[in-house]
Amino acid sequence: MSRHVTLFHCPHTRSSGVLTLLEELGADYELHLMNMHKGEQRQPAYLAINPMGKVPALRHGETIITEQVAVYLYLADLYADAGLTPAVDSPQRGTFLRWMVFSGTCFEPAVVDHALQRAPVEPSRSPYGDFATVLDTLAEHLQGRTWMLGDSYSVADVLWGTALNWTMAFGLIPERPVFRAYVERFLARPAVQRARAKDVALAESQKAE
Repeated sequence: MSRHVTLFHCPHTRSSGVLTLLEELGADYELHLMNMHKGEQRQPAYLAINPMGKVPALRHGETIITEQVAVYLYLADLYADAGLTPAVDSPQRGTFLRWMVFSGTCFEPAVVDHALQRAPVEPSRSPYGDFATVLDTLAEHLQGRTWMLGDSYSVADVLWGTALNWTMAFGLIPERPVFRAYVERFLARPAVQRARAKDVALAESQKAE
């Protein structure tokens, strides 16, 4: 089966991380570009792809994949030969899956609640515990490691490099030295720079429309 995929993409959104991942994987892909500022992701054509009206969404043949982490994991397995995901029988597989899922189950809800200044609840009633513990857990894991899996760069680093860069840029989390050093390593990667350049060009083209 062909590995050609289509990414439904709005520049400077969550789908930018998937664009970065596609570049890292050397994937065969095309972009279905939408203008978020014109609300194109809320039009019937795209709602037929993802009724939530969110990006990213991915099409592979007749299969539609939505939800950020699901898209990352699907691509990781589709392009397993790129060497950016541990094999199922690898000792690193569990660590990889842990941190992929941690982003959506703990990090994102903690950041959103904190940003909206929602009153904290007892840790036993919260799906993530508390904001400080989430950040401490992540920082402790990154301390002394180059990447999420140690010395090996993986799909998890595309997810986390993108997330930490974005949340620090907007002041949603404190800029700890361990986070900043990790993000700087991520941003220095050629594939990341290619994807960021593409996103800037796409955003500029939409402004000119």
